[in-house]
Amino acid sequence: MRALAEPRRRSRLVWAYGATGGVVIVGLVIALVIVLGRSGSANTPSPTGAASPSSGPVLAAVPTGVTGEAIDGIQCEAMEQVAYHIHAHLAIYSGTTREVIPEGIGIPEPRTEIPTDDGPFVQAGKCYYWLHTHTDDGIIHIESPTQRLYTLGQFFDIWQQPLSSTEVGPDSGTLTVYVNGVKYSGNPRAITLLPHELIQIDVNSSEPPQPFTFPAGL
Repeated sequence: MRALAEPRRRSRLVWAYGATGGVVIVGLVIALVIVLGRSGSANTPSPTGAASPSSGPVLAAVPTGVTGEAIDGIQCEAMEQVAYHIHAHLAIYSGTTREVIPEGIGIPEPRTEIPTDDGPFVQAGKCYYWLHTHTDDGIIHIESPTQRLYTLGQFFDIWQQPLSSTEVGPDSGTLTVYVNGVKYSGNPRAITLLPHELIQIDVNSSEPPQPFTFPAGL
């Protein structure tokens, strides 16, 4: 078990005391904004992915009234379990629109949510399912008391959303699925969640696999 998760910090403010004892700012927050073109492979993915998650609609809201009972044998613990701790990434496109996978999936209410430079971060909740999201960038946290295989279908069950070969949450139609950039032909429920695995599901479109860079420490 560990203490509550903390959001990523990108900037630092350095303070010093002046001769009069007052506090003087001697360091400045440095922001570097890199404007990338849209030339495909020439682009370097940002720490939060190939596209800003908040730019699209939320695929489906986080369920309310969750009691914390086990789902698919997955428990909801008072503290995060880190004996087996990995991360995978999920991106979903409807047409050419990337749909947001919200923060707080698998962390029942009441939740503590704080703002960060990268968007909202769910810091705490009633309990933590072994599969959950802290942010809306598509990163799935797999934090389990034992090392075992978990599937994308189990994550959707915790989200209380359907997933099959023809539907993803409320979206339905023809699905094109990629795992680590390779087209996947099976049922997406069976996709195993492995370390730094990149999963992309296109609904009624064929958006090419998009890059994603996991933040440092994940």
